[in-house]
Amino acid sequence: MALSTTQSIWRSGGGDQTRTAYCGSGLMAAQFFITNAAATGATVKVSSAAGAADLVLPSGATVVSVAINDAGGGTIDLGTTGYTSGTTAGTIALALTASSVGTTSIGSVVTGSATTSMAYVTASSNAAGSGNVGGYLIYFVADPLVGQQNV
Repeated sequence: MALSTTQSIWRSGGGDQTRTAYCGSGLMAAQFFITNAAATGATVKVSSAAGAADLVLPSGATVVSVAINDAGGGTIDLGTTGYTSGTTAGTIALALTASSVGTTSIGSVVTGSATTSMAYVTASSNAAGSGNVGGYLIYFVADPLVGQQNV
């Protein structure tokens, strides 16, 4: 992922060309689909289509909210597994309500912790997770160069 994506959008739209203003990081939405919310450690897909790709977040991705628009049942945990290591890497959400349509933001459920490396998104049943669950992960990747890499 290019470090300058947000800055190029902002500056190309007539923003500051002098690098005086800091443009910040843009929010992105990654569609997700969980085939069986009762499973433990299942890799989350990008859609319900047969052969759909696994959902992989970039290094430094911080999920700020989870929007569910295809509800299943119970609650689920969302986590990450290292793309190259294959080991559990972090937690996105604990006891996320999967039984109703809605958005949950950073707080007691969504952790707001950044990924330390590229990672698969995984899902596990927390309390009676069931059925298919789908929606969007809303996240950003902080610019480590604070907008100073190019104009």
